[in-house]
Amino acid sequence: MADVTADHASPIARPGVITLARHGEPALSRKVRLNAPEYGAWWARYEEGGLKEGQVPPASLVELAKSADVIIASTRRRSIETARAVVGDRAFATDPTFIEAPLPPPPWPLWIRMSPKRLGFFARFWWWFFDHHGGQETRKAAEARAGQAADLLIELSDSGQDVLVLAHGFFNWMIADALKQRGLTKLLDQGHGYWSIKRFRRA
Repeated sequence: MADVTADHASPIARPGVITLARHGEPALSRKVRLNAPEYGAWWARYEEGGLKEGQVPPASLVELAKSADVIIASTRRRSIETARAVVGDRAFATDPTFIEAPLPPPPWPLWIRMSPKRLGFFARFWWWFFDHHGGQETRKAAEARAGQAADLLIELSDSGQDVLVLAHGFFNWMIADALKQRGLTKLLDQGHGYWSIKRFRRA
């Protein structure tokens, strides 16, 4: 778990803001066509890899990080490199609770080949609607993990701290859904692109 704590010793006039940011563009090329097992191997490399060189985070995200009281990255390399690009030498926590939801390849015949982007869409569809997890984390388990992440972020923000999470696209969406279920208000949603953010606050 992230080495962060909330201080309830003094009354707080207003809860802090929770910001969920997606990592930058990974280095692994998507300009290939793969069958399902090959996609499984490709995704494993994606999970281990870092960011494509030469990227500069948006100035607005860098400025937002300067005012954040707590900064958390997942334990994946692309998340950690994103955090370092955004916050510079400032310390931040890492927490495996925020890693991406798994993408086991769909159970398709070998002759079906397509881009990693399209295969990823169908892999997510099979995982979400048919619970095809291939022995990895199930949708139910991932939803419980997203709830745990949301509860941690709410605890921190309720103590008056602004929190910035630099993690992953789909799991950030799952956390966002858990935050909304817990009554938080969405302040901003930039979609699902690299470096994009979603912001929430308790009304």
